[in-house]
Amino acid sequence: MAGDVVVPGLEGAPAELRSALRRLLLGLADTKRLLGIRYSDWLLGAPSIEAGIAASSMAQDEWGHARLLYAALRDFGDDPVELEHAREPEGYLSWGPLDEDADDWAGVVASMLVLDGVLTEALSGIAEGRYEPLEGRITKMLAEEEFHASLATAWFRRLAGSEEGRARLRAATEVILEGALLGAAPGDDSHERLAAEGLTLGAGELRGRMADRLDPLLSLIGLSVPTGAGLPADWDEARGRGPGAPPFDSIERARGDRNRALFVE
Repeated sequence: MAGDVVVPGLEGAPAELRSALRRLLLGLADTKRLLGIRYSDWLLGAPSIEAGIAASSMAQDEWGHARLLYAALRDFGDDPVELEHAREPEGYLSWGPLDEDADDWAGVVASMLVLDGVLTEALSGIAEGRYEPLEGRITKMLAEEEFHASLATAWFRRLAGSEEGRARLRAATEVILEGALLGAAPGDDSHERLAAEGLTLGAGELRGRMADRLDPLLSLIGLSVPTGAGLPADWDEARGRGPGAPPFDSIERARGDRNRALFVE
């Protein structure tokens, strides 16, 4: 991003602040894009036809939200088409837990509750900030996320009602919980700069809200949201995540490589 880009609502702001907000928004967009891919994988593998249809619906929501966020990055000097279709895996800022597929339906349900829920709280934090150009877009996203939350709650309670279900939910949740929290509320210099300027909430407040949201259900499997955590030694602040990247085949699908040649403007 060019240092002299003027961002609506941030006129006169230093380049470091604009860069921090761009990182936050691109990370959310990429995470929603990849979460949509993961949901779409369960259209046929869900335990019922109705659950598969719901997974497909959520996938469409997440892709739509990602496109809204990519479009918003035009204000930062980005080309949304290039963001969607031209980056390599190492250029994605999606959260680490989405680098891998869910092993089973319990893993999908854990993602519904934790990843989707934490994404929603992160968006709410931005909506409460002073960056007005996103207000209408985020209002639409949060309204659509209510369905995701209700579905996650129903399925989580259902699976937690059996010994095997609890064990699978716990195993899946343990894999993704801290990575999701780090993605949404890392508490690194970039994120806290945004919080200090009133563009989002600080990591501590976000984690508190995430605990309020998740703990009533996580308690069913003997877990809770850790309210404080340091950054891992291998944290990549430029990308807002740990090392690694989504696998190439996932990015190939996210970019639409195989069907791009068939696209007609």
